Amino acid sequence: MNRRYFLSSSVALGTLLACSRLPLGYGSVDDKAKKNNSLNAQGVKKVTRTNEEWKRILNPDQYKVTREKGTEAPFSSPLNEIHEQGIFECVACELPLFSSAAKFDSGTGWPSFWQPIAKENVREEVDNSLSETRTEVLCARCDSHIGHVFEDGPRPTGLRYCMNGVALKFVKGKA
Repeated sequence: MNRRYFLSSSVALGTLLACSRLPLGYGSVDDKAKKNNSLNAQGVKKVTRTNEEWKRILNPDQYKVTREKGTEAPFSSPLNEIHEQGIFECVACELPLFSSAAKFDSGTGWPSFWQPIAKENVREEVDNSLSETRTEVLCARCDSHIGHVFEDGPRPTGLRYCMNGVALKFVKGKA
């Protein structure tokens, strides 16, 4: 095993283990959202809003991707170039979804991660909207469409969480 790969993997694994001890729902959600939440099966408090409320909170690109299951153009997200330590949160409800320690350059043009910060923070559904069957990734708190997961990622998981950058918000140094 290559020494550089071993060291970077050890640091990434240590960071992820430290992050896994954080409460699942840290971060702030406005008071109205706190009043409209309930616990889902995974223990993450749900946030429900009307489409009109989502349109007031999200910009048009964010709304199209997160609420209408759109896809941003590849190589268009500034999150592709972020290599700092931090957390990628859901843009709609601020639930922590991915750590920068699990981010990698997949060459696809979308921010990619080999695992979520906590499995409970994401939900997966079968997506048959194209000619191939894919696995859609949604925020477990607000059901925002974040992207898709594929089984062609790096070790140790072999997964590639291919996410829309407009569906995520980077918070520097929270990892």
